[in-house]
Amino acid sequence: MSEQPKVRTTEGVVQGRRRQGHAVFRGIPYAQPPVGALRFAAPAPPHRWEGTRQAVEFGPVVPLSLPIDVPPQGTDWLTLNVSTPDPGAAGLPVLVWIPVGGYLSAASSDPMFDPAALAEAGVVVVTINCRVGAEGFAFLDDVPPNRGFLDQIAALEWVQRNIAAFGGDPGRVTVGGVSAGAGSVAALLTMKSARGLFRRAIAHSVPGLYSTPALARQVTAAFADRLGSAAPTAEALRDIEPWHLAAELTSFNARLHAHRESWGRLTQTGTALCPVVDGEVLPETPWSALTGARASGTELLVGHARDEFRYFSVMSGRYGTFTEEDAHAALELLAPQPDGARAYRAAFPQAGPEELVETVYSDALFRMPSQQLAEANAAAGGTSYLFELCWVAPALGGVLGACHSLDMPLAFGTLDSPSGTQLIGEEPTPEALALSRELQETWVRFVTTGDAGWSAHRPGGHLTRVLDTESKTLPYPEQASRRIWEGRFPAPFDLA
Repeated sequence: MSEQPKVRTTEGVVQGRRRQGHAVFRGIPYAQPPVGALRFAAPAPPHRWEGTRQAVEFGPVVPLSLPIDVPPQGTDWLTLNVSTPDPGAAGLPVLVWIPVGGYLSAASSDPMFDPAALAEAGVVVVTINCRVGAEGFAFLDDVPPNRGFLDQIAALEWVQRNIAAFGGDPGRVTVGGVSAGAGSVAALLTMKSARGLFRRAIAHSVPGLYSTPALARQVTAAFADRLGSAAPTAEALRDIEPWHLAAELTSFNARLHAHRESWGRLTQTGTALCPVVDGEVLPETPWSALTGARASGTELLVGHARDEFRYFSVMSGRYGTFTEEDAHAALELLAPQPDGARAYRAAFPQAGPEELVETVYSDALFRMPSQQLAEANAAAGGTSYLFELCWVAPALGGVLGACHSLDMPLAFGTLDSPSGTQLIGEEPTPEALALSRELQETWVRFVTTGDAGWSAHRPGGHLTRVLDTESKTLPYPEQASRRIWEGRFPAPFDLA
């Protein structure tokens, strides 16, 4: 039996294990546990240790604000995992994956994000845990905002210090994520403190979830009041047990609709505490920063699924039940003002309430922010590769369509993970296996060379890789929606 792999990091020696032909190191701290006096604070540098630290188990999951029962775990939340083809190698490309969902969950241990296939293909993969929910994004008066983003930067700094010891090239780091993880990537593109920490970016299904300080302050105050706190401060909330705080946020999110008249568009997202455009940690939205030449473009692989909203409507039991009243409310709240609602009805004259609801939700929450990030990045001097996933998930008789997150088990090759079987079925079809290979090869090519393998997205051309049973490079398929949103980049949610 071969000796288990060891690597010396700047904090101490870690010992991992061999798995499927590559080396895996788990639960490595990149910052101190954010508890006690450090709770709600910016991440503090990790402690050094003597001897050899066993790095074979995932670190504890951060407190999740989701309607699922997850038992509380330890408090060493700020950890990361490294999967490397060979710790003794040099110059391998690196992918740092941010597994954040809805700014409510962040579990690097999710089997859907198992990096084994990518490591086998020659990529060093780092997956991170970071703070989410109230711990990461509550807008508190006496601590830094957007602490979840500060955690991500601390992890990227750890990568710069240490990844060469695992065989990776610190000059060839790609940062990636899906959904709120992609929103995190978009934010990192514009944050001064993240400059120089990565070279390329992958962003699947970018959301436009950002709040103004005015709205964030009011929302956090209402949440603190629910908890019996006199003020929205870290000092007032620090004694509330973290998992209890997360559970309270879950309940608070479930009642967002009651605040529609005051909080407007935010109430349609299910996420009360999202990143804040605070002017310092996050100076402005990614789209305005890039188009205004206040951030530089990069090599960017970005895209979305065709039927983004279908997953949420099916899983919530609302699919097939939307009424004209629902369509009117969705258009009034989510379509760009002042004439977006009229523009949608003119662009989709045959659409019934169901199609209108699905189209405007998919556009406002994911499709247009993703497409516009490609345009904004190109305008800032970067190279953008745009895709749309149109392949239909086989599960549930195909009712899910080409839905949100379907691309993740395909890209990671985790078709047999719980999420993979939920979307693709117990026995992947030959078409699923072929598309998974294509998307994996695209990722590996991109993180290695910066080229996704098809023509870049340029003004006027809008060339897009349409991922399907037979993938093709075509003009952007959602032209009607693109025209409605042209020049109307996602703005931070504000008080209604």
